[in-house]
Amino acid sequence: MSRRQMSSSPALEGERVAKRQKLGHLTPESFKNGVFLAPMVRSGALPTRLTALKHGATLVWGPEVVDKAILHTERVVDPSTGVVSYNGKTRAVFTTHPIEKPYLIYQIGSASPELAVQAAKTVVQDVSGIDLNCGCPKSFSTHSGMGAALLTNPDLLCAILTALRSELPPEIMVSAKIRLLPTQEETKKLVERIVRTGVSALTVHCRTRNMRQREAALVNRLRDIVEFVQGLGVDIAVIENGDCKGWDDAKRIKMLTGASSVMLATAAESNPTCFSSMPLIDVETTLIPSYLRLSRYLGNHFALTKFCVSQFKAPRTERSKTEAHRFKTQIVTTKGYDDLTELVGEWTGEKDFANIVSAIQACRPRPLTIDDLLTDPDAAELETSTMNDVYGSDVDDALEESRPISTPHEHPNPEPPTLCAPLGPSTLLRMPLPAVITGSDAITPSPTPKAVSPFSWSHRS
Repeated sequence: MSRRQMSSSPALEGERVAKRQKLGHLTPESFKNGVFLAPMVRSGALPTRLTALKHGATLVWGPEVVDKAILHTERVVDPSTGVVSYNGKTRAVFTTHPIEKPYLIYQIGSASPELAVQAAKTVVQDVSGIDLNCGCPKSFSTHSGMGAALLTNPDLLCAILTALRSELPPEIMVSAKIRLLPTQEETKKLVERIVRTGVSALTVHCRTRNMRQREAALVNRLRDIVEFVQGLGVDIAVIENGDCKGWDDAKRIKMLTGASSVMLATAAESNPTCFSSMPLIDVETTLIPSYLRLSRYLGNHFALTKFCVSQFKAPRTERSKTEAHRFKTQIVTTKGYDDLTELVGEWTGEKDFANIVSAIQACRPRPLTIDDLLTDPDAAELETSTMNDVYGSDVDDALEESRPISTPHEHPNPEPPTLCAPLGPSTLLRMPLPAVITGSDAITPSPTPKAVSPFSWSHRS
């Protein structure tokens, strides 16, 4: 498909629609009133990011890439699809496409201002923002002083952000993603230092470094932080991350915390259409076949595709749980895309991609506002009624449980349990004791794509 074809934009009847990718560079305002896709190793692959944009994600974060890893790559553009690959010796370290550039934030794992700047400059032509990962608690990140290790080394953390802001073009946004520190006072001290570096946005994962999946996000701590930032007189976006289930739930969290925007990880991993007010159900027929076709067309690593598909789940009306399990097992046990022809039908990935391009180009900005919830006490009840029509009456109980300040305990955490990410054992029965008890994290291997089971975990920063 030529670039000219990819840039064509369908017009609405009676008016000319501005092409979404022509909106220009991001600004600090771009991080406000949105719902974002979180950075997720493996799960945040290019097909997932494009699917999220198609279904309403405001911005998308790429998976964390360690600074040194990207420095030793070769940038290659596929002349047929336009996919841009940063290839290492054996595999692509990072892939993107020009259609997502206006909305793409590239996340760096780094413990060096110099290396962070070099890494950012390597990819700057293909992204709109650079985000520093300051929240990954996994030992493969923290042992090198990266990720959550930066939380206890604020001088280095701020030096990296300052270097990125001073060395990158002004149109490239710089942001950071952190976790809560044990006390509110410690967190606010760190936040103040970060916002003084010139960043355009700060994402706060509402869990501490030692918290894991079974522990509800500490959403109730964020409002105090948001108000603290506002009191500093620094106009930057504070983004909430932790236990948001989708577009409608993002309104609740935004009203609860006062956050500028909301970031989704686990919900998007399970269903990247959750950014829509009406996310797809029966993903075995409505999402997975087209996702497989798209992945093949874009040249996505097959093992990576299998992993992403294995995580997809949504309410079912067409298949039983057993049938859905059998469907996924058939996918993850195959060795290549050609083995899936019977499941997906004709390989029309180019058409699937064209549909995504059209949707991204035609989609107008959709701000996340809570005015209806503030002015109309029945608004939330009406939203629940609408969701009932799609998901059934059980959603009433689920939403009622979601209204307290702390999100339900059974809701997954956008951080995997210690050994389950990214390539750990697939059974929760083998999960080690939480780090808050043992005082240390178990070693986790590097997230290189390998064969996966339908129930293995990914790593989110």
